[in-house]
Amino acid sequence: MAKQQPNKKIEPKKPKFSAYWIYGAIIIIFIGINFFGGSGFNEPAKTNPAEFESYLKDGDVKKVVIVNRNQAKVYLTEEAKSKDIHKKTGDPELFATGDSPDYSFEFGDLQNFENKIQEVKSEYNLDTFVTYNTESNVLGEIILTLLPFVLIIGIWIFIMRKMSAGGGGGPGGQIFNIGKSKAKLFDQNTDVKTSFKDVAGLEGAKEEIQEIVDFLKTPEKYTSLGGKIPKGALLVGPPGTGKTLLAKAVAGEAKVPFFSLSGSDFVEMFVGVGASRVRDLFKQAKEKSPSIIFIDEIDAIGRARGKNNFSGSNDERENTLNQLLTEMDGFGTNTNVIVIAATNRADVLDKALMRAGRFDRQIFVDLPDVRERKEIFEVHLRPIKKVAEELDIEFLARQTPGFSGADIANVCNEAALIAARKGNKAVGKQDFLDAVDRIVGGLEKKNKIITPDEKRAIAYHEAGHATASWMLEHAAPLVKVTIVPRGQSLGAAWYLPEERLIVHPEQMLDEMCAALGGRAAEKVIFNRISTGALSDLEKVTKQARAMVTIYGLNEKLGNLTFYDSSGQSEYNFTKPYSEKTSELIDKEISNLIETQYQRAIDLLEANKDKLSQLADILLEKEVIFKDDLQKIFGNRPFAEKEQIPLISKKSEVKDTSSEDSEIEEESPANN
Repeated sequence: MAKQQPNKKIEPKKPKFSAYWIYGAIIIIFIGINFFGGSGFNEPAKTNPAEFESYLKDGDVKKVVIVNRNQAKVYLTEEAKSKDIHKKTGDPELFATGDSPDYSFEFGDLQNFENKIQEVKSEYNLDTFVTYNTESNVLGEIILTLLPFVLIIGIWIFIMRKMSAGGGGGPGGQIFNIGKSKAKLFDQNTDVKTSFKDVAGLEGAKEEIQEIVDFLKTPEKYTSLGGKIPKGALLVGPPGTGKTLLAKAVAGEAKVPFFSLSGSDFVEMFVGVGASRVRDLFKQAKEKSPSIIFIDEIDAIGRARGKNNFSGSNDERENTLNQLLTEMDGFGTNTNVIVIAATNRADVLDKALMRAGRFDRQIFVDLPDVRERKEIFEVHLRPIKKVAEELDIEFLARQTPGFSGADIANVCNEAALIAARKGNKAVGKQDFLDAVDRIVGGLEKKNKIITPDEKRAIAYHEAGHATASWMLEHAAPLVKVTIVPRGQSLGAAWYLPEERLIVHPEQMLDEMCAALGGRAAEKVIFNRISTGALSDLEKVTKQARAMVTIYGLNEKLGNLTFYDSSGQSEYNFTKPYSEKTSELIDKEISNLIETQYQRAIDLLEANKDKLSQLADILLEKEVIFKDDLQKIFGNRPFAEKEQIPLISKKSEVKDTSSEDSEIEEESPANN
């Protein structure tokens, strides 16, 4: 266990000196020298050629100095300085010290100016001296010459500093620090408030992660019998399940230096930067060992090598991965650094990265079950200041199968916003149900323009879903149907699906038949079909393809699967089966769908009167519930399952579980 450092007296931080003040002072000095240098601040008064001619005729001008052939500096006689007309230039004792001119002005052509002076001198018999002088601001000319180069160099330095900012070395890091690690360090001096108490559910994942923390706190407990501390743990799971939250809890509990960064932090436009940052990261971690490195979204650099580099050229990402592999378990590695990584794309990671000795443990962070969802709700309900007393958290957990921790957090926040919008003093049950509908289905659009014929077609479509699901044993019974447009859908149906771990073919076929009930109702009632069944067809096609090509549930194809759990097939341009098998797959998928479609038509033909009655009620009320179906159809002819949760979320056939609930959405006609 790392020793706690004694409390040190906290000294007030001194303000950091910025080099930009120096740059600003230099620029101001250059401008001052350019504009004021060489002549000081005793600038003569300005006049014009006409006034000068008048002064010359009055005999007030002692001397005229022509500077650079375009400017005249006028010196007055002592008698003229005492005249009232010249006192506007100021006190002679203040400005006429030494040999300073009294007036200055610019003229046009030098020859004309000289002739004019000569005429006046001859006419009035004056002894005014005319001299010539050349003045130059050498320093100003040098500055003007060098200024473009200085600006170009300054802009280049500014761009390089911005490009390398955050690339190591702290704020204002130079270009040479671009290869430094960008990891954030959390140690005993950093206040990390997240702990394992803040992580609800995920009991198995928490247990394994907590054991890694114990390794670092009391290593002798595990090494006394010759065991070795694991070198790495990989958190794998769907988005929003709490992988990064677990890492935050480790940072708060471990009490050892914790380096956190993302996989994309290694990626840079310069060659070799990624590998350099990996070396610097592990160097810092070893210096502060025992320590933990957390790499979020490691698939950014951990993809399988050689799979997507079609050009054959140098791949910077592969070089970064090679360096990471070497640092994790190379020739001279150290066992006092544990690497924790998170990803939801474990199937695309390189095999060398996944082997034992690098990531010894792969911790699967799955979607929470009903018990874990209850714990997650309890955590996310804490920030809500006022919750209705009659709110049943267990009921909310049963409403949300298939929801991740992030989804539940969004539901709680949306429920609070809905309650505030309604002006309620507390967040109640209906606010949470509305929040689930709002998140999954979208915002209600009661003012959407729908023609009476379209509304009638939508009502029969939804009534077809309700009738089919009510009359099929394995289909999820319907709880609520609405024809109010919501999001991109023109109508929606909420079901009560079971949380299953395995699915039988009869269950999948009944679900397909219920999904096709909407289109079948249009065929039975109107003898025509529409584009409103787009989402239904998409769902059914995925289910049928999964039955044939993934789960091996087709008799003609046999016990075969073309599913690749490693994810490497996505880089292949060839199918894992022949053209003849491809034709058979297409034929069997079509047969499955058409058989269930005809089954739905037969079922609705047998209950056509009840279907029309249900559609009329739906047209009148716009929203109907389970009680309305019971009045028309009576009780379901099948035994009710226990603990059936309500959910309004689409399911996708990705594995053998179908606990996700479903919404049958009617797509707009232009989809």
